Amino acid sequence: MSADGVGDIWVLTEQRGGHTRAASYALMGKARKLADECGSKVAAVCLSQAVQDAPQLIACGADKVYVVDGPAPDGWNDDAYVKELSELARRERPDVILAPSGSLGSSVIPRVAVALDTGVAANCVSLEFDTQGRRLVQTRPAFGGSLMAEVVFPSRRPQIATVRPHAFKKGEPDPSRQGEIIRVDFDRQAVTSRTRLLNMVNDLAGKVRLDEAEVVVCGGRGLGKAENLQIVAELAEVLGAALATSRPPVDEGWVPYAHQVGQTGRTVSPRLYIACGVAGAPQHLAGMQTSEIIVAINDDPKAPIFEVATYGIVGDLFKVVPLLTRKLREARA
Repeated sequence: MSADGVGDIWVLTEQRGGHTRAASYALMGKARKLADECGSKVAAVCLSQAVQDAPQLIACGADKVYVVDGPAPDGWNDDAYVKELSELARRERPDVILAPSGSLGSSVIPRVAVALDTGVAANCVSLEFDTQGRRLVQTRPAFGGSLMAEVVFPSRRPQIATVRPHAFKKGEPDPSRQGEIIRVDFDRQAVTSRTRLLNMVNDLAGKVRLDEAEVVVCGGRGLGKAENLQIVAELAEVLGAALATSRPPVDEGWVPYAHQVGQTGRTVSPRLYIACGVAGAPQHLAGMQTSEIIVAINDDPKAPIFEVATYGIVGDLFKVVPLLTRKLREARA
């Protein structure tokens, strides 16, 4: 615990295919900044045998990495994960527990909060300590994304929050950082699970996963009708990009919800984000403004999207986008 009474900040990491997901590394960077503000320490908690990722987690900001030993579970086992994390938290008494708003954050974290007799702020987009540096102010969308709510826990500890993937940018790793790897023994066989994972089905809504794409091409209300979505889909195809939309095309039934970017959709942080006919409402900007390079194509020079764009093209998307697609095809040929 730091001098001002703030305990450790934990990041519950999420693995896929035996490796830590990018969202966990980005959250680790934010936890490091929060810990530096109040002089506390950061710990990563790996509820699997992902010890090979411990050095990278330390490089990204962790002072300690808890690796839970024991036989790897046969698939997803919520009951074991809840018991592991709850017992570890009771023993080590962290002040804050953070987790990505993925499968782990949605299924395990609420039950951990109940076990620890505290609350949880879900799907947060911002985390900051208050002026005293003791209470974590957790900002999340409310009422379908029409409002942003600030959640604080005046007395309950630990303060627990799940965070939308890509709400924060991944920091630059520092290979010279030193940290401690702590193995935690846990008898999984002692846990009687009431659930069993039967199968996992990959999301086949798009050729490229939206939340992990390096390049995203997004179409907005300016497309006018569903048939015109093909224009941006062709640009996405030539770039090997994920296809996304703002909320209006989803509300109109042009595409499934899985393609929506924004407060009530997915949060993305690609290297390149191309917005075609997207006005740039605050709800949409909240889901993509951490992108490294933003290119906006819109015929309205006063569109809010240009305020966050790295490069802006004021023009008719029905002329600009096909021309861009054709030039890129020629260049690749």
